[in-house]
Amino acid sequence: MSSKPMAIDARPESGSLSIPRHVGVIMDGNGRWAKARGLTRTEGHRAGVEAVRRLVDLAIRHGVHYLTIFSFSSENWSRPPEEIGFIFGLLRRFVASDLARLMEQNVRVRVIGSRDGLETGLARILDQVTEETAGNTGLELVIAFNYGARAEIVSAMRAIARKIASGALSPDEIGEETLSAHLYTDGIPDPDLIIRTSGEMRLSNFLLWQAAYAELVFLDSYWPDFGDEDFLAALRAYTDRERRFGGLTT
Repeated sequence: MSSKPMAIDARPESGSLSIPRHVGVIMDGNGRWAKARGLTRTEGHRAGVEAVRRLVDLAIRHGVHYLTIFSFSSENWSRPPEEIGFIFGLLRRFVASDLARLMEQNVRVRVIGSRDGLETGLARILDQVTEETAGNTGLELVIAFNYGARAEIVSAMRAIARKIASGALSPDEIGEETLSAHLYTDGIPDPDLIIRTSGEMRLSNFLLWQAAYAELVFLDSYWPDFGDEDFLAALRAYTDRERRFGGLTT
């Protein structure tokens, strides 16, 4: 793999696009965006929330059914407490200010990840937005919060092991579907496309099991600058890919 991010076609939209059913986004570069402008990291996170709003609008406009955003990883706890507190505060404000908008847009919200370490009030807010949008039938916005793919797989294996120990499940009955059914994303199709901003080229513990056959697109732009042209460029790259899922084309 090249050490440089792949060049993404930014020509004006032309022709038809293949629209992925499920798009995952690793929203990277808030801090570097802020540093380049002489701003604090918190200002970068604030601008990143505006980019999330644009992304949701774009996903709806282009007919994406599932959108998973990596908002806070289980590794992010190593950041300064002040920054973590600010990120959590942004999430609270996002829910408070955008819940009515999400309802109007018919967006269903689902939050995946561990609740360990989260204060009761924040966990209650996550439950609230999930419950209040549960009846919506449009875009499903999956927020990966306090999420790590390895921890997710370990949690699934523990649940399966408990069923084996109780006699509810035989080891011979375990298949890929068994593990998938015990992940946080049970009932959500695997991502077709994963986008990462900021020029980094790795998954960083995001949907590792689910991304087995996802198309990966890496963009140079920092997350707060993400907009229509970036999304279209990613869709064009996805459209140009030949998805064989390990087989051969006919």
